[in-house]
Amino acid sequence: MPFSELQKELAERAAQGLLRARRTLNTPQSPHIVVDGKSYLAFCSNDYLGLANHPQLVAALQQGAAQWGVGAGAAHLVSGHFEPHHLLEQQLATFVGKPSALIFSTGYMANLGVVQALVGRGDTVFADKLNHASLNDAMTLSRAEVKRYRHGDMEQLARLLEQTKSGRKLIITDAVFSMDGDIAPLREMLALCEQHDAWLYVDDAHGFGVLGERGRGSLAHFGIESSRIIYMATLGKAAGVSGAFVAAEQVVIDTLINHANSYVYTTATPPALSSALLQSLQLIEEGDERRAHLKLLVARLRSGLTGLPWILMESDTAIQPLLIGDNQRALELSAALRERGIWVAAIRPPTVPQGTARLRITLSAEHGEADVGRLIGALHELAC
Repeated sequence: MPFSELQKELAERAAQGLLRARRTLNTPQSPHIVVDGKSYLAFCSNDYLGLANHPQLVAALQQGAAQWGVGAGAAHLVSGHFEPHHLLEQQLATFVGKPSALIFSTGYMANLGVVQALVGRGDTVFADKLNHASLNDAMTLSRAEVKRYRHGDMEQLARLLEQTKSGRKLIITDAVFSMDGDIAPLREMLALCEQHDAWLYVDDAHGFGVLGERGRGSLAHFGIESSRIIYMATLGKAAGVSGAFVAAEQVVIDTLINHANSYVYTTATPPALSSALLQSLQLIEEGDERRAHLKLLVARLRSGLTGLPWILMESDTAIQPLLIGDNQRALELSAALRERGIWVAAIRPPTVPQGTARLRITLSAEHGEADVGRLIGALHELAC
């Protein structure tokens, strides 16, 4: 039976410290959760502003379900595009300073659809080697030629662009890299786009709601805008709900509506989610205190983790990776923290490069200073 081969592959992954498994939450998302019946202080959620269980979002979702039902029933292009979808797209476009926007069911689906719709055979995609898996899959799906550059290496990117003489050119990048927490040099990337007549596709999954004036994201953080930029952000992280959107020039959005398969051929998201997201967008815009508190927590953590035998990677964002190196050691540290009632995920290859297994510490505006202090104390205790 071929199942024996599958079992052997899983056993090999387990021996290498790479086997993945799920855990079940028994409570809503929060820094203080119950997992498989045990209470934990959690530092592994992307709920950066603490909105996933916000009472105003819960109420908006309930009201949206009462008014619009619990399912869209069809694709957007058939009969599944509801008024809340339309209003959300308008407000998202305005919020990030783009002419138009289009909502997708997930960020993964958005990335697949955008890249596949905009480039193909005869075109070239330029990609950071640490881009998210969804962007890597999108490149493959597009059938365009792929040229990857070393993480953040603008000199290599410039050389690759210079060598490309024909076809459409699309640079794709994470804005905030999900496993490293650093921010792409978007200003320099835009300058290269202008020099070489390229588009820039920015995946701001981990910057939207957190960075920039009033949480408008990584473009606002750098103070840049251009018709060359196609902007994507997810709505299940800082926004606290679900889904994603792409914002760009109207001609780009019209192209996606007609050619992005992951938009055209899928059922629309429940309109009640858009009702909740309209409320979320308001909370993000009014969330300066949350963002200021989050920044304070980042500084507290970074100062408190000095002197450890592991490397705290450079990051000013809510993602604070503690580089361990060895897969098994990262798993052991994660398990030791769990024994102390603290949940921090161990991230291993292929999610990160070989030899760079890490604890991915993520902070939320709902954490308190005492929560961060508890994590700092536990890590110092384990380092002894």
